[in-house]
Amino acid sequence: MPKPPIFSARAPSDPRPRMLAIDWGTTSLRGVRIDAQGQISERRALPQGILQVAPGGFADAFAQHFGDWLAEGPQLCLLSGMVGSRQGWQEAPYCPCPADFSALCQQLLWLDLPQGVPTAIVPGMSSLAQSQVDAVHGVPDVMRGEEIQVIGALRLMDSRDGLLVLPGTHSKWVQAQNSTITGFKTFMTGELFALLAQHSILGKTLDSSAALDEAAFIQGLERAQSPDSLSHLLFGTRALSLFGALDPAQSASYLSGLLIGQELRTMPTAAGSRVAVIGSSTLVQRYSLALRHVGGQPVAFGDEATWAGHQAIYEHLTHG
Repeated sequence: MPKPPIFSARAPSDPRPRMLAIDWGTTSLRGVRIDAQGQISERRALPQGILQVAPGGFADAFAQHFGDWLAEGPQLCLLSGMVGSRQGWQEAPYCPCPADFSALCQQLLWLDLPQGVPTAIVPGMSSLAQSQVDAVHGVPDVMRGEEIQVIGALRLMDSRDGLLVLPGTHSKWVQAQNSTITGFKTFMTGELFALLAQHSILGKTLDSSAALDEAAFIQGLERAQSPDSLSHLLFGTRALSLFGALDPAQSASYLSGLLIGQELRTMPTAAGSRVAVIGSSTLVQRYSLALRHVGGQPVAFGDEATWAGHQAIYEHLTHG
């Protein structure tokens, strides 16, 4: 494994790019070229996730999509996301929580590229004791890619502490204190919604492509606070539609509220507390609505959190 290079910051007048920041996920590949002044000068997005790359083909695929950027002599290339998973380019061992920013940087996995550009994979993080039950039974939790977004969001908020939620196929709730990620929890909310809407009896009476119905969404949020089991609450979605209380569009929003409400029930938010919500505009809208409904103050972020996290690592490597 290559040793970490020794960095020094480049002058703002240097025409070469400062770094390439790459987010390589399961189904997509995104990258930005960051110039010597720290500004994004070019973006690329491709439907070339790790599942579309043949075994042993990552170096070639990367050169195909970003070879012209590599030829410009960037000081650093940093990759985050599922590219560091067991199915990715090379497995980067998880950095265990609690871990501060420096610990994450120390566990970067350095690659040896033929282009000679210092290149590393951000390792992702693991958490082994989110509750007493988890601790007793040794149930771990993991994330890859979200840690870089958390770093970036904290940087953009000029904060060292906070609760952050990253909605998606597998939503993450992350707690940070004094620039240390102390723990996190994963919820299969997005995947559950897709499975229920496409492959269960609920799909017969809902329209998953419908626009958000806020009233039905909030109805689902409130229903999720019931002490009943989730499986019982889910069937209520069908029963309400059978009795004409929900139409197909409303049923989709109700189900979404029900599942997101279960997250909020598990991760209670104090009234007036600020919560960073990081993700696509559609999901950020829903989680922000849910947080405001329980008295939270959501702060929304999109792609900028990812690229801010990459820049934070660059600055740590060059300035210490």
